[in-house]
Amino acid sequence: MTILHLALATDWQAAQHTGDYRVSTLGRTLDDEGFIHCSRDTAQLHGVHDAFYTAVTEPLLVLEIDPTGLDVRIENGFPHLYGPLPLTAVTATHPYQPPPGHTST
Repeated sequence: MTILHLALATDWQAAQHTGDYRVSTLGRTLDDEGFIHCSRDTAQLHGVHDAFYTAVTEPLLVLEIDPTGLDVRIENGFPHLYGPLPLTAVTATHPYQPPPGHTST
């Protein structure tokens, strides 16, 4: 199982220097929220993008996360990671791309 997180490329780059990732969602940290918002699949990730990230002009990345050994809880249908995201749990990163023919609302 893999979970996903939508990240600003600059936030992910900063995490490379600190050793872990602590951004919950756009403009909110782990300390602000108490957990890191994630998505269970790409459809849910696209919904998160449409709800919160359509006005973002800087590059976005999708972080693919192996939740093994992490405190992940499903709440309101979304995986929430309680605690910082270790860089080693991120198995892949790639630029966020909306699905073909997708238009944001």
